[in-house]
Amino acid sequence: MRTHVVDHPLVAHKLTVLRDENTDTPTFRRLADELVTLLAYEATRDVRSEPAPIRTPVADTVGVRLAHPRPLVVPVLRAGLGMLDGMLRLLPIAEVGFLGMVRNEDTLEATTYATRLPDDLSGRQCYALDPMLATGGTLAAAVQLLLDRGATDVTALCLLAAPEGLAHMDALLDDAPVTVVTAALDDRLNDKGYIVPGLGDAGDRLYGTA
Repeated sequence: MRTHVVDHPLVAHKLTVLRDENTDTPTFRRLADELVTLLAYEATRDVRSEPAPIRTPVADTVGVRLAHPRPLVVPVLRAGLGMLDGMLRLLPIAEVGFLGMVRNEDTLEATTYATRLPDDLSGRQCYALDPMLATGGTLAAAVQLLLDRGATDVTALCLLAAPEGLAHMDALLDDAPVTVVTAALDDRLNDKGYIVPGLGDAGDRLYGTA
């Protein structure tokens, strides 16, 4: 498994405002959307492409276009849904699947309650969206499900990650073709499994239910 922490002043600026407890829901939602688009730019560096012969107004040339099968974007519900528009802004031809997972707050284990994905993902590049990589249980389970269905390359986009979560995913996925792209690697988890310093509950802050 590879980890890429995006080091860019615009990413750091937007993340700082997201962290602020005084940032209201509309602002949080807008900045999260913008931040995801910046992360998506880095996450799609290795998106598969193929030569595309075209004619410009001046001459014939060969460009590139995204190859088939199209990439599959998979938000992990519910908070991952708040990242979808930002991702599709950069990758509008992608197909979209949905994965519903919930974490037991006592055991911190993830269970799946809904899937809307193709049964066969053979040869597919997939992008999993989950704002917070905390314990790693939810995201690891989501990524493993995509790999089990045949995905050959999975990139996870997260606003924040904790060292414990990355270590957990690395232990489970090890040599799997998985990359985690995040805006920051924070200090640790607290005793409730929340990222510190973090930004609170991303789902609550996205949807105004904090």
